[in-house]
Amino acid sequence: MTYLLISLPFLLVAAAATLATARRSGFGRRMAASGIAAIVLLALTAVFDNVMIGVGLYSYPDEHLSGLRVGLAPIEDFAYPLAAAFLVPAVYTLTRRHEGRA
Repeated sequence: MTYLLISLPFLLVAAAATLATARRSGFGRRMAASGIAAIVLLALTAVFDNVMIGVGLYSYPDEHLSGLRVGLAPIEDFAYPLAAAFLVPAVYTLTRRHEGRA
């Protein structure tokens, strides 16, 4: 479960940053775009992680995993692309100037 615990802070930061943008304009559009990006990134992660694990490029010690897998890929591998799909647009939104301000 070590890898899951390492991933948890990233998911929490992504969720907090995303929620912090809820009152900014375009939130619904941003969430839709992030959702689509998340689906694409998760699909790519599933394909490429399975290929890389399958050909022996890397492996994970079982004692550090939750045991849940998508094919050969541990579920923990999916935390980072999921966090990135929501965190990157949230940080961009939080750091840009509001419309209408000089």
